[in-house]
Formats: sequence, structure tokens, C-alpha cells
Amino acid sequence: MISWLKRLYHFVVALGSALYFRFPARHVTVIGVTGTDGKTTTTTLIYEILKAAGYKTSVITSVHAVIAGKSYDTGFHVTTPNAFWVQKYLREAVDHGDTHVVLEVTSHALSQYRVWGIRFAVGVLTNVTHEHLDFHKTYERYLLTKLQLLRSSNVAIINKDEGELYATIAPLLRRNKMVTYGIHRPATITPETHPFETKLPGEFNQYNCLAATAAADVLGISKEIIKKALKGFAGIPGRMELVATKPCRVIVDFAHTPNAIDKALKTVRDETKGRVIHVFGSAGLRDRTKRPAMGKASSEYADIIVLTEEDYRTEKNETIMDEIASGIPVYKDVHKFDNRFDAIAFALSDVKKDDTVIITGKGHEKSLCRGKIEYPWSDQDAVKKILKK
Repeated sequence: MISWLKRLYHFVVALGSALYFRFPARHVTVIGVTGTDGKTTTTTLIYEILKAAGYKTSVITSVHAVIAGKSYDTGFHVTTPNAFWVQKYLREAVDHGDTHVVLEVTSHALSQYRVWGIRFAVGVLTNVTHEHLDFHKTYERYLLTKLQLLRSSNVAIINKDEGELYATIAPLLRRNKMVTYGIHRPATITPETHPFETKLPGEFNQYNCLAATAAADVLGISKEIIKKALKGFAGIPGRMELVATKPCRVIVDFAHTPNAIDKALKTVRDETKGRVIHVFGSAGLRDRTKRPAMGKASSEYADIIVLTEEDYRTEKNETIMDEIASGIPVYKDVHKFDNRFDAIAFALSDVKKDDTVIITGKGHEKSLCRGKIEYPWSDQDAVKKILKK
């Protein structure tokens, strides 16, 4: 009953907000991006391409927002805003004369009607992997929630290389125009049909570039403009961000799912001659079932694993670290620190020039939740402070 009351509440807020702001999405081209990993980068890439094409564009991601020419910081555990703010931002964009809005869309946003009333011109799905099962309960329900974005879009864009996912989703989208992208399988958009260069590391970022290319292509933007925008894009704070090069490479990344950790660490492993030292934890009061898988993913590539806090909230951090460690083989070199600053300091204490320290889970975020209090925090600042000493 409580669940239905909550859903009713969210729907009423969504309906009221759309009515109050006079359905602004009807007067602007809206592009939505969802998926477990890669949403923020793909959303930002589409935004950069649209700007390069000369369109007045607004964007909302979990890292930053640009609405009607004004920038906003969204680095405190914020993803898609609630329905009132989504409609408000859309109205501001329309009144500013913007023609396009690019919106990062989470599964929570779809479940809670935060984007209700928006007909998306383009909907992009990057992938669907293990995440948020504390909220959705099963992978199937999580997948169906993500599918809502594609069903409310005129054009659905899907990664063809996600074979099993594509096979599941494609038959459910017969009423939509569908565009595919991929690297290893025949698709509408590939590196051969749309050659590009990028400064972003890893194959996973090549997929993000292709997803953005597919969206831009649907919107009628030329290959030349797309290629130039992708080549010039330097990256996003907290996404495979190179924080230091001495005494070794130090990278901060937002990876907080088994799939994202696997992709990030594989990229780092391929680029590292020495040891890979991985610092991470897992959020409290969130999907516990992913924790052993996160440990297993780290152990595939990391030589030294340093487990620590990551917004443990009211859970015991020791319990969270033990659950992550349960997925790590016993022969791996594992260390545990309750304090994240101490964990990073340990990781940097005896490095050699060919090593790489990668710190995941926080990325761009600027606060750390301990108990019920958000404390100011930045992985990047912690690294710089430690290295300065």
C-alpha cells in the first residue's frame, strides 16, 4: 500500500508540475540517455556535439547542469531532479530560446515519474548491468524500467554489441524507429561508418562516443561536426580523471558497479607497466548483492586492493568491506581502512613510477555520507593534499 501511495504521490507531483509549467517539453527537442554505466559521458558528448552544431542547448547530468545559459553544480549525490525541477528547467530553457535539452535519465527518475509528460525525440540506452536491485528487486524489473525511456522516444538507440540485452529489447520496440551502434557486430553506427578520434581512454568510452554519434546523426548533424566535437572533448571531472602523474599515475573514476569497475580497471591494466592499486568501497543502504561482484571485478586486474568507506550511511563500514572481500580470492593482497583519506594515503605510500593508483566510487561527488551527515569530500583534493605532504 505504501508503495502505491508513493507512486501516486510522484504521479500527482509530475502531473501538477507539467500543468503548472505548461508542458514545456512540447516546445523543445529533448534527448534522454539512460543505462547503468556511461550515462553522464554520453549525455555530455551529445551536448557538446549540439553546441558545436550551433544549437542553443541545455543539459542536466549527475555532474553538472547548464540551463538557459547558466551553470549549476550537481555534485552532491544528485541525479535526475524531481519532476518539479525537471519541468521548471525545461520551461527556463524554452523561455531562453533553447532548441534542445539533453537529459540524463535514471531508473529512479523513470519509476518516480520525474520525466512524465516528456516525449523524447531520441532515447539512448547504453547498457543494463547489475545495479539498484535494492530498489527494483529484480534485474527484469530494472530492465523494464529503463525500457520506459525508449518507449517514450520517437527514436530508440541501442548498443548492438550488448547481444543478449539487444535480443531482449528489440522485439519490444517495434513501434519505435530503432538505431543501433556497435564495434564488433554489424550496426547502423560503427567506427567504419562514422570514423572518429577521442581523448577518452578505454573501449567503453568508444561506445559512449558511438552512442552520442548515433543521437547526433538522428538529429541531422553532419559527420564533420560530430567528429570535430568528439576529438576536442577532454573528458568529465571524476570520469577516468588523471589527477597526478608523479610519483605515479593517479586516476579518479566514478565506477561503482561491477561492470564499470571491470571496464575501468581493464583499461588501466592495459596501460600500466607496474602494479595496479585499487581503492574503493560500496555505498551503504544500497544494493548489497553487487558487493561480492565488485570485489571479484577488482581482483581480476588489481595487484593491491584497498577497501574503504564510501557513503556507508547507517550501515557498519566493516560489514560492507567484508561483503566486498567475500568476492575476492584469498591469495590477493587486500587491505582495509575505515577512513577513506587513510586508505588513499596508504595506496600512495610506497608507489613506483610505473604503478597506477585508481580510486573509484566517488568520482565527481563533493560529499561523503557518514551516518546521516554529509561531510565535504573530494577524492581529487585528498590525493593532492597527500602528495603535497
